Amino acid sequence: MIIGVGAIGPEVILAVVAGFVVGIPVAIIIQRSVQRGQNKTFREESERLVETAKRQGENIVKSAELEAAEVVLKKKEAFAAKRSQAEAGLQKQERELGKRENTLSRDLADLGNRKKQLGDSERELGQKKQSCEARAKHLATLVVQQKNQLLKITSMDVESAKELLLKRLEDECEHEMNTIIERSIEETKETVDEKSREIINIAIQRYAAEQTCEITVSTVEIPSDEMKGRVIGREGRNIRAFEQATGVDVIVDDTPGVIIVSGFNPIRREVARQSMEKLIQDGRIHPSRIEELVVQTKKDVQQKVLQIGKAAAAEVDVRGLNNKVLAMIGSLHYRTSFGQNVLRHSVEVAFLSQAMADEVGLDGSVAKRAGFLHDIGKAMDREMEGGHPEIGANYLRRFKESDIVLNAVAAHHGDIVADNPYTPLVSAADAISASRPGARRETLERYIKRLEKLEDIASSFKGVENCYAIQAGREVRVIVNSSNIDDDSAVKVARDIAKKIEEEMTYPGEIKVTLLREVRCIEYAR
Repeated sequence: MIIGVGAIGPEVILAVVAGFVVGIPVAIIIQRSVQRGQNKTFREESERLVETAKRQGENIVKSAELEAAEVVLKKKEAFAAKRSQAEAGLQKQERELGKRENTLSRDLADLGNRKKQLGDSERELGQKKQSCEARAKHLATLVVQQKNQLLKITSMDVESAKELLLKRLEDECEHEMNTIIERSIEETKETVDEKSREIINIAIQRYAAEQTCEITVSTVEIPSDEMKGRVIGREGRNIRAFEQATGVDVIVDDTPGVIIVSGFNPIRREVARQSMEKLIQDGRIHPSRIEELVVQTKKDVQQKVLQIGKAAAAEVDVRGLNNKVLAMIGSLHYRTSFGQNVLRHSVEVAFLSQAMADEVGLDGSVAKRAGFLHDIGKAMDREMEGGHPEIGANYLRRFKESDIVLNAVAAHHGDIVADNPYTPLVSAADAISASRPGARRETLERYIKRLEKLEDIASSFKGVENCYAIQAGREVRVIVNSSNIDDDSAVKVARDIAKKIEEEMTYPGEIKVTLLREVRCIEYAR
């Protein structure tokens, strides 16, 4: 519903206007009253905050003053402690300085006393020096007088007297030297002989080989002497074809039932022996058949040699050898040295070398390999120049053998210097195998020559009256003149004889030199 302005009366308008007029001042008064109340409250709050701030500020100032006072107090206490410590240190230093001053004072006093004593000593030494010089002059005069008197008495000049004194001095020095050498040798022998005997005995006990040696005889038995004519053939064509094919000599003589096959090469000799046996069994003996059988026999022997080498390597448990090396080892089965089979000798040396290497703490497998191969050069020394150690070492070098094995092979007879401990072991094992009873045999002529050489070497020394080679040349006993050689010189003479034997002779094992010096005093009671 809309009321128009014209409908409102003037009274109403006046009332409204009056209300506005009255209400505005009232509102202003009310607003001012409220504002005054708020201002009062704000002032009170401000005063309260200011009062609180003042109290807090005072508290903070008091706390700061207390803390500052506490810090100052601590600083004072620390300073006082440091001061006390410094004062104590200074007092200690003062005491030490006082002690040092006292010590220096005493030292100065001692130095003064010593200086005085040194002065007195110098004066005494000067007096003694003068006295000694006077005595020396007097003694020199006496020596000259005594020398002149001795020269007059002995009718000797100065040079002769010097020679006499030097001769006496040399004799005395030689006596002392021989005594020292004898004592050192005895002490060394007590240790070395005992240890070496123990090692060798253990090695020999661990490997006991047969005492007898195998003998290879290149003879072929025939059923009757008529076969000799067939072997020779018409105008000797069969025997010439056989010798040409085998490279050996066939000796057909008056010996009944035997044909002798002679040759330096043991393999060729074995091929010839087997070929001859096959020809005799076959009965067809003519040049073409001979050539055919010899070729087949060579193949059979080569195969047999290789099998023998492999069997020997398996026996000693040496592995990694080339077939060519094994074939050379197998060929040693047909080679003998002083009647001893070289292959069995090599096997024996291998076992002995291993046993001794184990005893002294070395590698037994290396020693065994070196001992097994040490005489391989004997399979080729009939066809090549040089000694079998050098030939064997050069041959094994082609197959990349170790330096230890090569040196043991090349130096086991002392041809070159040993550069490792295995070489002396192989040399010792070689000597043990060769020198044991029944291992080797010598011809009578060579045996007698060796005994004569022993006696000639011993007789070549001054003062030797008689010498005798005994025990099959294992020992030589030397009898010396007791007036020319004393006890100390006897040791030196025995050592020199042994050294000369080592340099000039070749022999298996060792030779004992026993020197006898006998003094006989005979007197008759009448």
